[in-house]
Amino acid sequence: MNRSRKSGTASTLFSLQPEGCEITLGDALSIVGQLPSRSFRCCVTSPPYWGLRDYGIPGQIGAEEKLQSYIEKLKQLFGEIRRVLTDDGTLWLNLGDSYTSGNRRWRDTDRKNPARAMVYRPPTPSGLKPKDLIGVPWRVAFALQEDGWYLRSDVIWHKPNCQPESVKDRPTRAHEYFFFFSKSERYYYNHAAVREPSNGNGAMRNRRTVWSVSTEAFPGAHFATFPSSLIEPCILASTEPGDRVLDPFFGSGTTGEVCIKLKRQFLGIELNPAYPKLARQRLGWDT
Repeated sequence: MNRSRKSGTASTLFSLQPEGCEITLGDALSIVGQLPSRSFRCCVTSPPYWGLRDYGIPGQIGAEEKLQSYIEKLKQLFGEIRRVLTDDGTLWLNLGDSYTSGNRRWRDTDRKNPARAMVYRPPTPSGLKPKDLIGVPWRVAFALQEDGWYLRSDVIWHKPNCQPESVKDRPTRAHEYFFFFSKSERYYYNHAAVREPSNGNGAMRNRRTVWSVSTEAFPGAHFATFPSSLIEPCILASTEPGDRVLDPFFGSGTTGEVCIKLKRQFLGIELNPAYPKLARQRLGWDT
C-alpha cells in the first residue's frame, strides 16, 4: 500500500491474475475520475506524507510548498473516491505527522535510509512556530469531514519496533493514525470479523482503537512496508468475499496481497513505474 506518487502522467493497465485484481500505472486523480460510481466497497490507502518522502516523481503528492495545497489535493482525490464507493462503503486512511523546521529549507541525509527523506524541508505553515508538531493527519481528517465524509474512528497504529530518534526534548514517536471514514451515516461494518481476545481464557471483545503491529521490511522497497496484519482488519471489517477494494497509492502491494488472501478483488493505482513491477513480483505474477 505504501506511498504512491501523483503527477499528470497517462495511465497504463496491466493484465493481472487472478481475475478482478488489477494494478494501474498513472495519476490517481485522473484514473479514479474515470471509474464508475459505486463500484468499490472499500478503500484502504496511505498517501505520501507531507514533506517526508521523496519518490522521484515531478508533481508528487507530499512535495507541495504549502500544507494547505497538500490538503486540498487529498480532499479532491478523496472526493472522487467517495463517489466510486458504494453507498455503504468505507475508507481507511493512514497518515503520519511531522514537525515544523523553523524555516530551515534543507534536511540532513538519512544515514539509515537515504532513499526515504526529502532533500528539502517545506516552509513552516502560517500560524505555527519552530518545533511545533504540525498535526497533518488531523488537519486532513477534518478537511475530509467538512467535505462530507463521516469520521467514525481514529485508530492508533502503535509500532513496537519504531525507529529510534535522536531527540532529547520530547518522547520518541511510536505511532501513526489510521482514520476510519464512511460515505454514509449507515455503512457496512462486520464487527464480529475483527473481534480480539479480551483475556487468556479465550473470551473475545470488540476491537479496540490501539493496534500494536510491527513494521516489516520488504526486499527492494527501500522502506518499511505495511504489514499485512495491519491491513487485514480493515478489509475484514469493511468488505465481504468478492467485493472490490481500491488503493490509489498502491506502492509495494500490501493491500493487494491481503485482498487475494481474503478472496477480495482490488484495483491498485501507482504513479512510480518501479512499484507495479515490485508489487507484481511480491504477488507472484512475474516469474
